[in-house]
Amino acid sequence: MRKKQTFPRPALVLTLLLGMLAVGLPAAADDDDDEFALSFEDKQAACAACHGEKGDKPLAPDYPVLAGQYADYLANSLKSYGNGQRNHPIMVQQIEILELSDDDIERLAAYFAAQKGLTTISR
Repeated sequence: MRKKQTFPRPALVLTLLLGMLAVGLPAAADDDDDEFALSFEDKQAACAACHGEKGDKPLAPDYPVLAGQYADYLANSLKSYGNGQRNHPIMVQQIEILELSDDDIERLAAYFAAQKGLTTISR
């Protein structure tokens, strides 16, 4: 009988991809050339890779839905990953690799907060 082939979890694959990206970006940044700087759209696409284009379709069930969250909550969460108050291996790497500025964080938070997200029943 053949053994069932298993594939790694999406988080493992993403971590490996981020690791490869981390090796290439610092070398490019050492050139002091903005040619390799990521645009805001690139940074937004990096978020979409795990959370969905509008933040409403996470790649894995344990990834949060960002769409419709409060902007200040999202911004505070991203800043907390950056300053070590929150710890998640993928998110900490994302903040570092993407070199998210405070402006980037505010823009990302505003974008995902403006998307249609989960709703609750009105009373």
